[in-house]
Amino acid sequence: MISTKRKVFLFSFMGLALVCVGLLQSWNVALAIFNMCIISAIMTLGVNIQWGYAGLFNAGIMGFTIIGGLAAVLVSIPPVEATWAVGGTNILLGLIILITTILIAITVWKKTKSLERYRYLPTILIIIIGYALIRITTGPAIEAIENTEAAKTGYLGGLGLPILLSWIVGGVFAAGVAWVIGKITLELRSDYLAIATLGISGIILYIVKNEDWLTRGVKNVNGIPRPVPYEINLQNELWFQNLATFINVPVRDFSTIFVKCCYSALFLTVLFFFVWLSEKALRSPWGRMMRAIRDNEIAARAMGKNVSKRHLQVFVLGSAMIGVAGAMMTTLEGQFTPMSFTPLRYTFVIWVMVIVGGSGNNLGSILGGFLIWFFWVESEPIGIWLISSTTGILADNHPVRVHLIESVAHMRYMTMGIILLLVLRFAPKGLIPEEKL
Repeated sequence: MISTKRKVFLFSFMGLALVCVGLLQSWNVALAIFNMCIISAIMTLGVNIQWGYAGLFNAGIMGFTIIGGLAAVLVSIPPVEATWAVGGTNILLGLIILITTILIAITVWKKTKSLERYRYLPTILIIIIGYALIRITTGPAIEAIENTEAAKTGYLGGLGLPILLSWIVGGVFAAGVAWVIGKITLELRSDYLAIATLGISGIILYIVKNEDWLTRGVKNVNGIPRPVPYEINLQNELWFQNLATFINVPVRDFSTIFVKCCYSALFLTVLFFFVWLSEKALRSPWGRMMRAIRDNEIAARAMGKNVSKRHLQVFVLGSAMIGVAGAMMTTLEGQFTPMSFTPLRYTFVIWVMVIVGGSGNNLGSILGGFLIWFFWVESEPIGIWLISSTTGILADNHPVRVHLIESVAHMRYMTMGIILLLVLRFAPKGLIPEEKL
């Protein structure tokens, strides 16, 4: 069993690090880091369910994060009446044709099982016909939508519902996409699964960057509604002004801190729910079965376990959690920016979090999410301080000093590499490794 003192020490270190940021930089910065640490921890929990429980290597984390962010747009942004008037009906008709094509293709595929290799022909023909009908129906509508006040809108908008609902919808969307991906790829070997999920996440990114009628593409979607008060509204409230005076903090500073604390409360609620759910699953017969499949898939099949079905279950569950985190992140940022999504940030850094924290252990995943995101953000300020201290004897315009300061932005990549190497050398199973239950 892992020492409780070790867990307390590691999480206390993280708490102390955040407090130091609050004291040395600002509490606004500390709370901003803290909120993103929580979102990162939810992502790592989702990946840990897939990898730590079942041994599935998902290299498409970015794609599910994007889906969650897209859900925040489609749910919370009010509909744009002008664009709906010129093309909304045809877009809905195209959606109906898409769903109908999928259902017919699946039905034909099942009914033609006896045709063996010839069963591909009717299915492919149905898909081609469906695609042609969709293009005929939606092509002119998309062009009309994107040309309607392109600088201001140029897209359909959403449903105008509460933003918190988008967190649930983001999880459902990601779970649905994961189910489709899983049905296609989970029969592949682990390396092929990684390549397939990475490629599919790239396709998702390509869609949100280029389908302006849906996401405004590279023009971004701004003004996503908040689930918490706006700073300007708080500053005009008498009770808030009195509270700020009582604790001797400027009203403007206190309003931003208060808003970030509200976000923290919401995010922690979601995190605690997912931790409770993950622990229940881990310690249940289902969790023991998943670990048995992970450790020896051949033996599990010999015992009559439906490995493909269980892999699909765990892949969908983990992806749903990532989708929720994606919706939460877009909510926190208040905008959806497709250009900001990169595999480095939203796939490989998340994997570093899982490896450093300890795969198979939910607390380890949370610690990894907090630790890696903290150093991802703070490595640059720490690098500036370190370079300024070590090159203090040089003139401000000295070539060596100037070069080092200009290169400080790359400190985060070096820091991630150093942390990963140290953990793999001295704690190869992670800072809080998997416990034997």
